[in-house]
Amino acid sequence: MKPITWIKVLVFALSLIPAVRLVVGLFTGGLGANPVEFITHTTGTFALVFLMITLAVTPLRRLTGYASLIRLRRMLGLFAFFYVCLHLSTFVVLDHFFDPAAILQDIFKRPYITAGSVGFALMVPLAATSTAGMIRRLGGRRWQQLHRLVYFAAIAGVIHFLWLVKADLREPLIYAAVLALLLGYRIAVWRNAPWVKKRAARA
Repeated sequence: MKPITWIKVLVFALSLIPAVRLVVGLFTGGLGANPVEFITHTTGTFALVFLMITLAVTPLRRLTGYASLIRLRRMLGLFAFFYVCLHLSTFVVLDHFFDPAAILQDIFKRPYITAGSVGFALMVPLAATSTAGMIRRLGGRRWQQLHRLVYFAAIAGVIHFLWLVKADLREPLIYAAVLALLLGYRIAVWRNAPWVKKRAARA
């Protein structure tokens, strides 16, 4: 087995640990006094963590020169979507018991839920087009343009967390700082791209 294959297997196994711990905790009473709140916070946290890791893959690949890192990006992005789906399912099933009226009321009444819903909606087409077949159908350029939605999904996710927290903003601000750093790196790379410099010279 190739080294990158072993790494993918290891990353896959590690990425499942938070979900496995939740399942074990559910059956052993290890989710604390408020299990719904614990599940909501855990799934939301790991959704953001995997989004940040996914966005970090390209900068790490460029900085380290380890090109094979790019082969982990799709899997990490799908794990971000997986934890977002668990987060949303907690909201729909455990918080509102499939009550569509209550769900819609919360989405439009509470800004942090609105932001989270926008983030989820932006991630749906990314997950749906993550296969090699969809890349071929869309074409590389259109696929790349579509998958820039991940930046806006991450921004919506951080805003969701910032608006959710009422007092101690340290944790969401850490995610905001990491996202700002990752987006800043991409903007710097984009501004130094040869085609950008040529366009600026012609202007």
